[in-house]
Amino acid sequence: MVCLRDDHGTKFENFSFIDYCNEHGVEHNFSAPRTPQQNGVVERKNRNLEDMTRTMLITSGIARNFWVEALNTTCYIINRCMIRPILNKTPYELFKGRKPNIMHLRIFGCKYFVHNNGKNTLGKFDPRSDEAIFLGYSSHSKAYKVFNKKTLCVEESVHVLFDESNSLIEDDAQDDEFELGLARKDVLPTQEESKNSQEGSSTGPDSKAKRQDFEQTGGTLAEPCLE
Repeated sequence: MVCLRDDHGTKFENFSFIDYCNEHGVEHNFSAPRTPQQNGVVERKNRNLEDMTRTMLITSGIARNFWVEALNTTCYIINRCMIRPILNKTPYELFKGRKPNIMHLRIFGCKYFVHNNGKNTLGKFDPRSDEAIFLGYSSHSKAYKVFNKKTLCVEESVHVLFDESNSLIEDDAQDDEFELGLARKDVLPTQEESKNSQEGSSTGPDSKAKRQDFEQTGGTLAEPCLE
């Protein structure tokens, strides 16, 4: 690294980092205040990480306390999925020399069932899995990182079962005609409307005449069947 440019952020503008740049011969430049057009690659990458992290937190609906896990997951995905424009390779491929396997990627914040394999003493009829929330991927092992709702702890496991169908659905929707992330509900006629329609069809002039004819002949009149 020869030159570094940032926007006077305290993460870079401090005595320890300035001493590090002077020691390694790195030129440290600054952009004008509130001018993101002048930011270097470091600030732009930081902005991309912030945008993706914010989107994942809002979409999943989990608490903001897990922003660190969302940020780590964002960086994990970028390194394996984002292709460099000129080299046409991902950062993982440039560093490892092989294409990454992305078959294990899951939706952030989805429902997750982790197997309780000897962690707690279970009875014969106790559930063998705990419900959890998917938070990302382990940085030092081939495992998933989840938040266990039963123990209220973040743990890592490979004995898992995902349920990605409810990741964009809000169960406690208060709107009667719409649900978050779903299409509009079908508006069905109420019982009162169907009852009124039945009464209206049975009290029309034609139905009255038919009823009188049947009563005179001693017959019975069947009610219309509405399907």
